[in-house]
Amino acid sequence: MSSTTRGPTATAYASAGDLAAALRRAAAHGEHEARIGAEDPDWPDWYARYMVSERASTESS
Repeated sequence: MSSTTRGPTATAYASAGDLAAALRRAAAHGEHEARIGAEDPDWPDWYARYMVSERASTESS
């Protein structure tokens, strides 16, 4: 990780594989869409919040 100061929602991944794994975990949002029977027009916002939150949990472990 760089020494650049990052904001409270900055998210860094160690590698492309690490990011790909996070995207696969976030794909669970598709299950939400299946349950509600419609596409979620705000899915990018959901994914962004999910990935930032998930990464913050990983970094604090």
